[in-house]
Amino acid sequence: MQEDLPSMRDAGAPRGQGQSPSGMGALGQAGVILLTYVLAALELTCLFMQFSIMPYLSRRLGLDSVAFGYQQTIFGVLQLLGGPMFGRFADQHGARAAFTLSFLASSALYLLLVAACSPSLPGVALLFASRLPAALMHTLPAAQMVITDLTTPEERPAALGRLGLCFGIGVIVGSLLGGTLSSACGIQCPAIVAFVVNLLGAVLSFTCIPTSTKEASTQDQAAPPGGPKASVFDLKAITRLLLLPGVLPIFLVKVISGFPSGLFMVMFSIISMDFFQLEAAQSGYLMSFFGVLQMVIQGLVIGRLSSHFSEGALLRASVLVFSVVGLAMALMANIFHFCLLMPGLVFSLCALNVVTDSMLTKAVSASDTGTMLGLCASVQPLTRTLGPTLGGLLYRSFGVPVFGHVQFAVNFLVLLFLWRQPMPQKKDKVW
Repeated sequence: MQEDLPSMRDAGAPRGQGQSPSGMGALGQAGVILLTYVLAALELTCLFMQFSIMPYLSRRLGLDSVAFGYQQTIFGVLQLLGGPMFGRFADQHGARAAFTLSFLASSALYLLLVAACSPSLPGVALLFASRLPAALMHTLPAAQMVITDLTTPEERPAALGRLGLCFGIGVIVGSLLGGTLSSACGIQCPAIVAFVVNLLGAVLSFTCIPTSTKEASTQDQAAPPGGPKASVFDLKAITRLLLLPGVLPIFLVKVISGFPSGLFMVMFSIISMDFFQLEAAQSGYLMSFFGVLQMVIQGLVIGRLSSHFSEGALLRASVLVFSVVGLAMALMANIFHFCLLMPGLVFSLCALNVVTDSMLTKAVSASDTGTMLGLCASVQPLTRTLGPTLGGLLYRSFGVPVFGHVQFAVNFLVLLFLWRQPMPQKKDKVW
Protein backbone atom coordinates (compact mmCIF):
# COMPACT_ATOMS: atom_id res chain seq x y z
CA MET A 1 0.00 0.00 0.00
CA GLN A 2 2.86 2.40 0.79
CA GLU A 3 5.61 0.97 -1.38
CA ASP A 4 5.46 3.89 -3.82
CA LEU A 5 5.71 6.63 -1.19
CA PRO A 6 9.50 6.98 -0.93
CA SER A 7 9.88 7.38 -4.68
CA MET A 8 7.23 10.10 -4.74
CA ARG A 9 9.20 12.20 -2.27
CA ASP A 10 12.51 11.53 -4.01
CA ALA A 11 11.25 13.49 -7.01
CA GLY A 12 11.80 16.78 -5.15
CA ALA A 13 14.60 18.13 -2.99
CA PRO A 14 14.56 16.71 0.52
CA ARG A 15 13.76 19.03 3.37
CA GLY A 16 16.81 20.89 4.55
CA GLN A 17 18.73 20.18 1.35
CA GLY A 18 16.82 22.30 -1.16
CA GLN A 19 16.35 26.01 -1.37
CA SER A 20 15.40 27.86 1.78
CA PRO A 21 11.79 28.82 2.36
CA SER A 22 11.06 32.43 1.55
CA GLY A 23 10.82 35.09 4.23
CA MET A 24 12.29 33.02 7.08
CA GLY A 25 13.57 36.24 8.66
CA ALA A 26 15.58 36.68 11.85
CA LEU A 27 13.93 33.83 13.75
CA GLY A 28 15.48 31.12 11.62
CA GLN A 29 14.01 27.69 11.02
CA ALA A 30 14.24 26.52 14.64
CA GLY A 31 12.71 29.78 15.89
CA VAL A 32 9.77 29.51 13.48
CA ILE A 33 9.08 25.93 14.61
CA LEU A 34 9.22 26.97 18.29
CA LEU A 35 6.87 29.91 17.64
CA THR A 36 4.53 27.52 15.81
CA TYR A 37 4.31 25.32 18.91
CA VAL A 38 3.61 28.38 21.09
CA LEU A 39 0.85 29.63 18.78
CA ALA A 40 -0.76 26.18 18.69
CA ALA A 41 -0.69 25.99 22.50
CA LEU A 42 -2.29 29.44 22.81
CA GLU A 43 -5.10 28.60 20.40
CA LEU A 44 -5.83 25.22 22.00
CA THR A 45 -5.86 26.79 25.47
CA CYS A 46 -8.46 29.33 24.33
CA LEU A 47 -10.48 26.60 22.63
CA PHE A 48 -10.75 24.55 25.82
CA MET A 49 -11.56 27.69 27.81
CA GLN A 50 -14.51 28.09 25.45
CA PHE A 51 -15.54 24.44 25.85
CA SER A 52 -15.58 24.87 29.64
CA ILE A 53 -18.08 27.75 29.62
CA MET A 54 -20.33 26.81 26.69
CA PRO A 55 -22.69 24.48 28.63
CA TYR A 56 -23.17 27.07 31.38
CA LEU A 57 -23.68 29.95 28.95
CA SER A 58 -26.24 27.90 27.03
CA ARG A 59 -28.10 27.08 30.25
CA ARG A 60 -28.04 30.74 31.34
CA LEU A 61 -29.60 31.73 28.02
CA GLY A 62 -32.40 29.18 28.54
CA LEU A 63 -31.29 26.56 26.00
CA ASP A 64 -31.88 22.86 26.63
CA SER A 65 -29.58 19.94 25.84
CA VAL A 66 -31.07 19.53 22.35
CA ALA A 67 -30.26 23.13 21.42
CA PHE A 68 -26.79 22.70 22.88
CA GLY A 69 -26.37 19.64 20.67
CA TYR A 70 -27.36 21.71 17.63
CA GLN A 71 -24.58 24.17 18.46
CA GLN A 72 -22.03 21.37 18.64
CA THR A 73 -23.27 19.93 15.35
CA ILE A 74 -23.06 23.31 13.60
CA PHE A 75 -19.51 23.76 14.90
CA GLY A 76 -18.51 20.29 13.67
CA VAL A 77 -20.12 20.67 10.23
CA LEU A 78 -18.47 24.04 9.61
CA GLN A 79 -15.05 22.71 10.61
CA LEU A 80 -15.63 19.63 8.47
CA LEU A 81 -16.42 21.75 5.41
CA GLY A 82 -13.79 24.37 6.11
CA GLY A 83 -10.82 22.07 6.78
CA PRO A 84 -9.91 21.12 3.18
CA MET A 85 -10.60 24.66 1.92
CA PHE A 86 -8.39 26.14 4.64
CA GLY A 87 -5.61 23.67 3.80
CA ARG A 88 -5.74 24.66 0.15
CA PHE A 89 -5.71 28.34 1.15
CA ALA A 90 -2.58 27.67 3.25
CA ASP A 91 -0.84 25.96 0.30
CA GLN A 92 -1.63 28.86 -2.03
CA HIS A 93 -1.11 31.88 0.26
CA GLY A 94 1.49 30.63 2.73
CA ALA A 95 1.88 30.06 6.45
CA ARG A 96 1.61 33.71 7.49
CA ALA A 97 -1.77 34.22 5.81
CA ALA A 98 -3.09 30.88 7.13
CA PHE A 99 -2.13 31.55 10.76
CA THR A 100 -3.38 35.14 10.66
CA LEU A 101 -6.73 34.14 9.12
CA SER A 102 -7.25 31.38 11.71
CA PHE A 103 -6.52 33.69 14.65
CA LEU A 104 -8.75 36.45 13.27
CA ALA A 105 -11.60 33.94 12.84
CA SER A 106 -11.08 32.75 16.42
CA SER A 107 -11.12 36.37 17.62
CA ALA A 108 -14.46 36.89 15.88
CA LEU A 109 -15.89 33.79 17.57
CA TYR A 110 -14.84 34.92 21.06
CA LEU A 111 -16.05 38.48 20.44
CA LEU A 112 -19.48 37.11 19.55
CA LEU A 113 -19.41 35.02 22.73
CA VAL A 114 -18.63 38.13 24.78
CA ALA A 115 -21.58 39.88 23.14
CA ALA A 116 -23.83 36.87 23.84
CA CYS A 117 -23.10 37.27 27.57
CA SER A 118 -24.60 40.79 27.57
CA PRO A 119 -28.20 40.91 28.86
CA SER A 120 -29.03 43.83 26.55
CA LEU A 121 -28.22 41.88 23.36
CA PRO A 122 -29.96 38.89 21.69
CA GLY A 123 -27.83 36.26 23.41
CA VAL A 124 -29.22 33.13 21.74
CA ALA A 125 -28.80 34.52 18.22
CA LEU A 126 -25.27 35.70 18.97
CA LEU A 127 -24.41 32.34 20.52
CA PHE A 128 -25.40 30.50 17.36
CA ALA A 129 -23.72 33.18 15.20
CA SER A 130 -20.48 32.57 17.12
CA ARG A 131 -20.30 29.11 15.54
CA LEU A 132 -19.91 30.55 12.02
CA PRO A 133 -16.20 31.54 12.22
CA ALA A 134 -15.42 27.87 13.06
CA ALA A 135 -15.10 27.20 9.31
CA LEU A 136 -11.82 29.17 9.32
CA MET A 137 -10.49 28.16 12.75
CA HIS A 138 -7.72 25.73 11.83
CA THR A 139 -4.61 26.79 13.71
CA LEU A 140 -3.55 23.21 14.42
CA PRO A 141 -3.52 22.15 10.71
CA ALA A 142 -1.61 25.37 9.93
CA ALA A 143 0.94 24.42 12.60
CA GLN A 144 1.18 20.89 11.19
CA MET A 145 1.81 22.32 7.71
CA VAL A 146 4.66 24.53 8.95
CA ILE A 147 6.28 21.64 10.82
CA THR A 148 5.85 19.35 7.82
CA ASP A 149 7.45 21.92 5.51
CA LEU A 150 10.42 22.63 7.79
CA THR A 151 11.36 19.07 8.82
CA THR A 152 12.84 16.13 6.96
CA PRO A 153 10.68 13.02 6.44
CA GLU A 154 12.74 11.24 9.12
CA GLU A 155 12.20 14.02 11.68
CA ARG A 156 8.52 14.50 10.88
CA PRO A 157 6.80 11.92 13.17
CA ALA A 158 8.67 13.19 16.24
CA ALA A 159 8.11 16.85 15.30
CA LEU A 160 4.38 16.32 14.71
CA GLY A 161 4.20 14.29 17.90
CA ARG A 162 5.43 17.28 19.93
CA LEU A 163 2.18 19.04 19.05
CA GLY A 164 0.71 16.63 21.59
CA LEU A 165 2.45 18.72 24.26
CA CYS A 166 0.56 21.75 22.94
CA PHE A 167 -2.71 19.82 23.00
CA GLY A 168 -2.09 18.66 26.56
CA ILE A 169 -1.29 22.19 27.67
CA GLY A 170 -4.50 23.37 26.04
CA VAL A 171 -6.61 20.71 27.78
CA ILE A 172 -5.13 21.31 31.24
CA VAL A 173 -4.57 25.09 31.27
CA GLY A 174 -7.67 25.90 29.21
CA SER A 175 -10.02 23.80 31.35
CA LEU A 176 -8.59 25.17 34.61
CA LEU A 177 -8.55 28.79 33.43
CA GLY A 178 -12.06 28.59 32.02
CA GLY A 179 -13.53 27.36 35.29
CA THR A 180 -11.44 29.65 37.50
CA LEU A 181 -12.03 32.85 35.53
CA SER A 182 -15.76 32.24 35.11
CA SER A 183 -16.16 31.59 38.84
CA ALA A 184 -14.07 34.58 39.93
CA CYS A 185 -14.94 37.22 37.30
CA GLY A 186 -18.09 36.09 35.51
CA ILE A 187 -18.89 33.80 32.62
CA GLN A 188 -17.85 36.39 30.03
CA CYS A 189 -14.30 36.68 31.41
CA PRO A 190 -12.83 33.56 29.69
CA ALA A 191 -14.27 34.75 26.36
CA ILE A 192 -12.69 38.20 26.83
CA VAL A 193 -9.30 36.69 27.68
CA ALA A 194 -9.54 34.33 24.69
CA PHE A 195 -10.42 37.27 22.42
CA VAL A 196 -7.35 39.25 23.54
CA VAL A 197 -5.05 36.21 23.28
CA ASN A 198 -6.21 35.45 19.74
CA LEU A 199 -5.68 39.05 18.66
CA LEU A 200 -2.15 38.72 20.04
CA GLY A 201 -1.77 35.48 18.09
CA ALA A 202 -2.85 37.26 14.90
CA VAL A 203 -0.25 39.99 15.48
CA LEU A 204 2.52 37.45 16.19
CA SER A 205 1.55 35.46 13.10
CA PHE A 206 1.55 38.50 10.83
CA THR A 207 4.86 39.86 12.12
CA CYS A 208 6.92 36.75 12.91
CA ILE A 209 5.73 33.83 10.77
CA PRO A 210 7.40 33.73 7.31
CA THR A 211 5.30 34.43 4.24
CA SER A 212 5.74 30.82 3.16
CA THR A 213 7.51 27.84 4.70
CA LYS A 214 7.65 25.92 1.42
CA GLU A 215 10.85 25.76 -0.61
CA ALA A 216 11.20 28.28 -3.40
CA SER A 217 11.26 25.55 -6.06
CA THR A 218 8.03 24.13 -4.69
CA GLN A 219 6.32 27.51 -4.85
CA ASP A 220 7.35 27.91 -8.47
CA GLN A 221 5.84 24.52 -9.31
CA ALA A 222 2.61 25.31 -7.44
CA ALA A 223 2.07 28.60 -9.26
CA PRO A 224 3.62 28.56 -12.74
CA PRO A 225 4.12 32.04 -14.23
CA GLY A 226 1.30 33.09 -16.50
CA GLY A 227 -0.86 30.10 -15.57
CA PRO A 228 -4.41 30.42 -14.22
CA LYS A 229 -4.59 30.73 -10.46
CA ALA A 230 -6.24 27.68 -8.92
CA SER A 231 -9.29 28.29 -6.77
CA VAL A 232 -9.32 27.57 -3.05
CA PHE A 233 -12.75 25.96 -3.59
CA ASP A 234 -11.59 23.61 -6.38
CA LEU A 235 -13.04 20.33 -5.08
CA LYS A 236 -11.47 18.33 -7.89
CA ALA A 237 -8.01 19.47 -6.85
CA ILE A 238 -8.78 18.51 -3.24
CA THR A 239 -10.23 15.08 -3.97
CA ARG A 240 -7.43 14.42 -6.48
CA LEU A 241 -5.07 13.93 -3.53
CA LEU A 242 -7.12 11.00 -2.23
CA LEU A 243 -6.66 9.21 -5.56
CA LEU A 244 -2.85 9.29 -5.44
CA PRO A 245 -1.17 5.89 -4.95
CA GLY A 246 -1.36 4.71 -1.35
CA VAL A 247 -3.27 7.74 -0.03
CA LEU A 248 -6.87 6.54 0.11
CA PRO A 249 -6.17 3.30 2.07
CA ILE A 250 -4.23 5.15 4.77
CA PHE A 251 -6.85 7.91 4.94
CA LEU A 252 -9.63 5.33 5.34
CA VAL A 253 -7.65 3.58 8.08
CA LYS A 254 -7.35 6.95 9.86
CA VAL A 255 -11.11 7.53 9.62
CA ILE A 256 -12.38 4.01 10.34
CA SER A 257 -9.95 2.97 13.06
CA GLY A 258 -10.42 6.11 15.15
CA PHE A 259 -14.18 6.46 14.69
CA PRO A 260 -15.34 4.04 17.46
CA SER A 261 -13.16 5.74 20.12
CA GLY A 262 -14.36 9.09 18.77
CA LEU A 263 -17.96 8.00 19.39
CA PHE A 264 -17.06 7.10 22.97
CA MET A 265 -15.32 10.45 23.57
CA VAL A 266 -18.28 12.37 22.12
CA MET A 267 -20.59 10.61 24.59
CA PHE A 268 -18.09 10.77 27.46
CA SER A 269 -19.71 13.69 29.31
CA ILE A 270 -22.98 11.74 29.53
CA ILE A 271 -21.22 8.45 30.32
CA SER A 272 -19.22 10.10 33.11
CA MET A 273 -22.43 11.35 34.73
CA ASP A 274 -24.69 8.33 34.21
CA PHE A 275 -22.35 5.32 34.17
CA PHE A 276 -19.36 6.46 36.24
CA GLN A 277 -21.47 8.69 38.55
CA LEU A 278 -18.87 11.50 38.53
CA GLU A 279 -19.40 15.07 39.70
CA ALA A 280 -18.34 18.01 37.52
CA ALA A 281 -15.10 18.53 39.44
CA GLN A 282 -14.21 14.84 39.17
CA SER A 283 -14.82 14.91 35.42
CA GLY A 284 -12.46 17.88 35.22
CA TYR A 285 -9.75 15.95 37.06
CA LEU A 286 -10.23 13.03 34.67
CA MET A 287 -9.85 15.32 31.64
CA SER A 288 -6.69 16.77 33.18
CA PHE A 289 -5.35 13.22 33.56
CA PHE A 290 -6.20 12.65 29.89
CA GLY A 291 -4.30 15.82 28.95
CA VAL A 292 -1.22 14.81 30.93
CA LEU A 293 -1.22 11.37 29.30
CA GLN A 294 -1.47 12.93 25.85
CA MET A 295 1.41 15.32 26.61
CA VAL A 296 3.66 12.49 27.75
CA ILE A 297 2.73 9.92 25.10
CA GLN A 298 2.49 12.13 22.02
CA GLY A 299 5.20 14.58 23.04
CA LEU A 300 7.78 12.08 24.29
CA VAL A 301 6.90 8.43 23.66
CA ILE A 302 5.82 8.60 20.00
CA GLY A 303 8.96 10.48 18.99
CA ARG A 304 11.23 7.90 20.61
CA LEU A 305 9.32 5.00 19.08
CA SER A 306 9.42 6.57 15.61
CA SER A 307 13.23 6.59 15.75
CA HIS A 308 13.33 2.83 16.37
CA PHE A 309 10.35 1.45 14.43
CA SER A 310 8.86 2.10 11.01
CA GLU A 311 5.64 4.03 10.55
CA GLY A 312 3.98 0.85 9.32
CA ALA A 313 4.86 -0.93 12.55
CA LEU A 314 3.54 1.95 14.68
CA LEU A 315 0.32 2.08 12.67
CA ARG A 316 -0.30 -1.64 13.16
CA ALA A 317 0.57 -1.32 16.85
CA SER A 318 -1.95 1.50 17.34
CA VAL A 319 -4.73 -0.55 15.69
CA LEU A 320 -3.80 -3.63 17.72
CA VAL A 321 -3.91 -1.68 21.00
CA PHE A 322 -7.25 -0.16 19.92
CA SER A 323 -8.62 -3.70 19.58
CA VAL A 324 -7.34 -4.82 22.99
CA VAL A 325 -8.61 -1.66 24.69
CA GLY A 326 -12.00 -2.10 23.00
CA LEU A 327 -12.29 -5.64 24.33
CA ALA A 328 -11.43 -4.39 27.82
CA MET A 329 -13.90 -1.48 27.55
CA ALA A 330 -16.69 -3.97 26.91
CA LEU A 331 -15.91 -5.51 30.31
CA MET A 332 -15.21 -2.39 32.43
CA ALA A 333 -17.54 -1.72 35.34
CA ASN A 334 -16.25 1.45 37.07
CA ILE A 335 -14.04 4.51 36.74
CA PHE A 336 -10.99 2.67 38.12
CA HIS A 337 -11.16 0.22 35.23
CA PHE A 338 -11.37 3.11 32.77
CA CYS A 339 -8.33 4.84 34.30
CA LEU A 340 -6.35 1.63 33.76
CA LEU A 341 -7.40 1.63 30.09
CA MET A 342 -6.69 5.30 29.43
CA PRO A 343 -2.93 4.96 28.70
CA GLY A 344 -3.65 2.37 25.99
CA LEU A 345 -6.48 4.44 24.54
CA VAL A 346 -4.39 7.62 24.46
CA PHE A 347 -1.41 5.78 22.94
CA SER A 348 -3.60 4.42 20.13
CA LEU A 349 -5.17 7.81 19.41
CA CYS A 350 -1.83 9.62 19.39
CA ALA A 351 0.03 7.01 17.34
CA LEU A 352 -2.79 6.74 14.79
CA ASN A 353 -3.02 10.50 14.25
CA VAL A 354 0.71 11.24 14.16
CA VAL A 355 1.67 8.30 11.95
CA THR A 356 -1.15 8.70 9.43
CA ASP A 357 -0.55 12.47 9.15
CA SER A 358 3.14 11.81 8.54
CA MET A 359 2.51 9.08 5.96
CA LEU A 360 -0.11 11.09 4.10
CA THR A 361 2.04 14.24 3.84
CA LYS A 362 4.89 12.13 2.48
CA ALA A 363 2.55 10.68 -0.15
CA VAL A 364 1.71 14.06 -1.72
CA SER A 365 3.87 16.75 -3.28
CA ALA A 366 5.29 19.46 -1.03
CA SER A 367 2.93 22.02 -2.56
CA ASP A 368 -0.11 20.03 -1.37
CA THR A 369 0.81 19.30 2.27
CA GLY A 370 -1.57 21.96 3.61
CA THR A 371 -4.50 20.59 1.63
CA MET A 372 -3.71 17.05 2.79
CA LEU A 373 -3.53 18.17 6.42
CA GLY A 374 -6.81 20.03 5.93
CA LEU A 375 -8.41 16.77 4.84
CA CYS A 376 -6.92 15.05 7.89
CA ALA A 377 -8.26 17.82 10.12
CA SER A 378 -11.78 17.09 8.83
CA VAL A 379 -11.78 13.62 10.40
CA GLN A 380 -12.42 14.82 13.96
CA PRO A 381 -15.23 17.24 12.95
CA LEU A 382 -16.81 14.35 11.03
CA THR A 383 -16.92 12.36 14.28
CA ARG A 384 -18.34 15.35 16.16
CA THR A 385 -21.02 15.72 13.48
CA LEU A 386 -22.17 12.10 13.31
CA GLY A 387 -21.16 11.10 16.83
CA PRO A 388 -23.90 12.67 18.99
CA THR A 389 -26.73 11.05 17.02
CA LEU A 390 -25.13 7.65 16.40
CA GLY A 391 -23.48 7.49 19.82
CA GLY A 392 -26.72 8.45 21.55
CA LEU A 393 -28.65 5.70 19.76
CA LEU A 394 -26.04 3.06 20.64
CA TYR A 395 -25.81 4.18 24.26
CA ARG A 396 -29.56 4.29 24.76
CA SER A 397 -30.08 0.89 23.13
CA PHE A 398 -27.12 -1.16 24.35
CA GLY A 399 -25.32 0.75 27.10
CA VAL A 400 -21.60 1.50 27.55
CA PRO A 401 -20.26 -1.99 26.60
CA VAL A 402 -21.38 -1.49 22.98
CA PHE A 403 -18.63 1.09 22.44
CA GLY A 404 -16.03 -1.49 23.42
CA HIS A 405 -17.56 -4.16 21.19
CA VAL A 406 -17.66 -1.81 18.18
CA GLN A 407 -14.09 -0.64 18.77
CA PHE A 408 -12.79 -4.21 19.01
CA ALA A 409 -14.66 -5.45 15.92
CA VAL A 410 -13.78 -2.49 13.69
CA ASN A 411 -10.10 -2.38 14.61
CA PHE A 412 -9.70 -6.15 14.38
CA LEU A 413 -10.90 -5.98 10.76
CA VAL A 414 -8.60 -3.01 10.08
CA LEU A 415 -5.68 -4.93 11.59
CA LEU A 416 -6.34 -7.90 9.28
CA PHE A 417 -6.36 -5.51 6.32
CA LEU A 418 -3.09 -3.83 7.37
CA TRP A 419 -1.37 -7.14 7.99
CA ARG A 420 -1.81 -8.10 4.33
CA GLN A 421 -0.47 -4.79 3.01
CA PRO A 422 3.21 -3.98 2.34
CA MET A 423 4.55 -1.25 4.59
CA PRO A 424 7.75 0.81 4.37
CA GLN A 425 10.39 -0.32 6.85
CA LYS A 426 13.32 1.42 8.44
CA LYS A 427 16.65 0.03 7.42
CA ASP A 428 18.35 -2.20 9.96
CA LYS A 429 15.23 -2.29 12.14
CA VAL A 430 13.30 -5.39 13.03
CA TRP A 431 9.59 -5.12 13.77
